[in-house]
Amino acid sequence: MNILLWHVHGSWTTSFVQGKHRYLVPVNPARDEWGRGRARTFDWPDTVEELPLEEIRDIDVAIAQRPEELDLIPPHVPVIYVEHNTPKDGNVPDSRHPLADRDDLLIAHVTDFNDLFWDTGATRTTVIDHGIVEPKARWTGELERLAIVTNDPVRRGRVTGTDLFGRFATVAPLDVFGMGVTGLEGMAGLEGVTAFDDPPQHVMHTEVARRRAYLHLCRWTSLGLSLIEAMQMGMPVVALATTEAVAAVPPDAGVLATRVDTLVEAAQWLIDEPDAAARMGERARQVALAKYGLDRFLADWDRLLEEETCASR
Repeated sequence: MNILLWHVHGSWTTSFVQGKHRYLVPVNPARDEWGRGRARTFDWPDTVEELPLEEIRDIDVAIAQRPEELDLIPPHVPVIYVEHNTPKDGNVPDSRHPLADRDDLLIAHVTDFNDLFWDTGATRTTVIDHGIVEPKARWTGELERLAIVTNDPVRRGRVTGTDLFGRFATVAPLDVFGMGVTGLEGMAGLEGVTAFDDPPQHVMHTEVARRRAYLHLCRWTSLGLSLIEAMQMGMPVVALATTEAVAAVPPDAGVLATRVDTLVEAAQWLIDEPDAAARMGERARQVALAKYGLDRFLADWDRLLEEETCASR
């Protein structure tokens, strides 16, 4: 099957392109958001081909991830719109999806939380839970430090829980990995925070796995793939009990709460009790491999792709 998709969400796309199909990714000279082409910091198979959009032919199905992409997809090509995000603007419980009440596409949410909160009207929807390529790194927890992986925490602020970082840095040194983390170390109240800007994924995994525990402090996000990666590496996690995290992390695999003091106390406990951290991390790994394994993810997508292409014939 020939699948058109833009390189938008690198981590999700890395999992998606591990399937059995041919993946056609637009590229332009600027390699900007409309033509990034093949990934340079993720490991993608040879079945991913980058081509100028006007040269892409014989498309069986298109995967859209931004509303603006719909006008670029040739007519009569089946479209599946992947909704990665929670509602952002206005009165959240009443948030209308920009593709509500359409009969020419299917919305595939990546979490049940998204499906619950978006009002999509008469547009058909489904949910395909995340699945990831299992990281090669394994948790050692040798460093009495805490890790966070997030993008643009300076710009996004309260969304990523950046205002909470300083409270955890009083427990142990806090290392933040991701894109757009430069500038964290100069922010007031974030003494004890070290930023690692956009490291290669395999390097990041290796370093994160050396930290004692993983923090997931996003107030409002669909479900961070970095949280799943940390769990699959065998890390104990401390997370805000918001959005889909409550379904991803059972009580014996991490500590979830909406009371920040409870989470700070949990982080201190994991720093002080490495054996307890190891037990919790092993359970996190078991859960994440079972629920967010790559084989299940690809099988779910194969089934949906077949259904949608057959229905359009």
